[in-house]
Amino acid sequence: MSHLRAPGLGPIVGHTTATTTRLWIRGAASGDESDRTIGIAAIYQKGQKRPLKIDYFRLRREFDRTGIIDFTDLKPDQIYQAILGTLSISTVDPDAVMDDDTLRKLLPAPRMWLSELEALPVDQARALFRTGRGDTGGPLTFLFGSCRYPGLFPQQAKLADRIFAAMVAQLNQERPPDFCMMVGDQIYADLFSRFLPIGRADSYDEFRERYDSAFSTPNLRRLLQKLPAYMILDDHEIEDNWHQGRIRDSSKRLLFNTAIAAYRSYQWIHSPRNYGNHLYYSFEAQGYPFFVMDSRTQRVCVPEHPERNHLLGYPAKDSPYPDGGTHPRYPGQLDDLCLWLIETQRDCGDRPKFIVSPSVFVPNTVHSLQDAEDDDAWPAFPETRKTLLQTIVRHNIQNVVFLCGDVHCSIVASMSFHRGNETLPLKAYSITSSAFFWPFCFADGDPNSFVHNSHKERDDFDLGDCVMRYEASIFEQEDNFTRVEVDEKSVTVKILDRNGSLRGSKAGQNYSARLEL
Repeated sequence: MSHLRAPGLGPIVGHTTATTTRLWIRGAASGDESDRTIGIAAIYQKGQKRPLKIDYFRLRREFDRTGIIDFTDLKPDQIYQAILGTLSISTVDPDAVMDDDTLRKLLPAPRMWLSELEALPVDQARALFRTGRGDTGGPLTFLFGSCRYPGLFPQQAKLADRIFAAMVAQLNQERPPDFCMMVGDQIYADLFSRFLPIGRADSYDEFRERYDSAFSTPNLRRLLQKLPAYMILDDHEIEDNWHQGRIRDSSKRLLFNTAIAAYRSYQWIHSPRNYGNHLYYSFEAQGYPFFVMDSRTQRVCVPEHPERNHLLGYPAKDSPYPDGGTHPRYPGQLDDLCLWLIETQRDCGDRPKFIVSPSVFVPNTVHSLQDAEDDDAWPAFPETRKTLLQTIVRHNIQNVVFLCGDVHCSIVASMSFHRGNETLPLKAYSITSSAFFWPFCFADGDPNSFVHNSHKERDDFDLGDCVMRYEASIFEQEDNFTRVEVDEKSVTVKILDRNGSLRGSKAGQNYSARLEL
């Protein structure tokens, strides 16, 4: 058995509630690939010198020696510190299957490592975070964003990490954020294009290198050690504009399996994971519900017939939505999302309901008006969007807020629903936050490439018995992240620059919005 070492990567504070937390690390390399790797973690309430609990957890080779430990029975709205380390264990037969209980019997009591654990470097081994306040329905604050291009040169790599220092500084605000959300393109597996082999990740080692270089930069690492983080993938975790049809090619199938294995080890594993092995999930924060959709791996594209496209996988054959009835026998992601909307309206009333969509819900691009089947966002999937919006209308689901990424431009848009001359008493919004770092603003994200007013620009969306209209009021192309402040009556959106300042404040422009509920 080796001496105790700091994690090779992490810690990351994952899914955290009022009474639980999930912590992630990747084990430090021992130099011998046949060794088993074990994690050990201790958790303390702030100000206490003795740990509340110390325990081992597995870091499995098949998951790139990554793993999680869950701590339970914590107190709401309290600051906790956790210290995590790793051990390597040599065995006679490294391929022998060994369950957790058997392995635990071979190890000394975890507290024997406490002095060594506490001596590990603070910046490499410690997490400091606050638990949630419970189902209060009171104020909630979170940060979110997407698209962190890693840069092509060392100087760009430093710039790609700069914005996360501003996000860490938000913890010193009078109203600090409760968590952060990263809604896609945490890595760029293809630096240039899926058609160019230069800088393109094909092997597991190359995907590991992408995650290692992304998650080990000092500012992001510090942020993930201090603020619970929720993540979901978009295309660049696999390759540009990925859709399910590509796996018919054997080389693309291998690429997909490799990319998703890495994604599950580095991002999905510390999420709530409450829909079995599906990558989408849901959670609540301070009583506000969130549904985080996987809008990438299940998307079905038929370029010649966009009406056959499905963003969230094939719908269930006997799906009752949006008209009501029982949950289908074989539900797809769209069915789970619609049921979640109906249940949260029933249980939470008119509190805002957040749907995380890595692809932009609204506004559409001007290009999509002429060529929807070539679009990478919701316009290319009219049936999926229609079913979701019909569910909102027919079940009177109030205050749905989409949180989006992808387009390298932050946008705030409001939606309204109209039946003839009548405006329905429903409110819905779409907030896009992108990019954390994107040095090619001339390439995409141009505010003029989006529809600003769907009614004036003839882009209303027909739902059969009514239409959905939208207006987009704020566009920001420079690197940014978004701070969202929620209460029972409003959602306040603030677009902040790489220094943490409100965008446009120096020029007298308003890059914040108060969305009335």
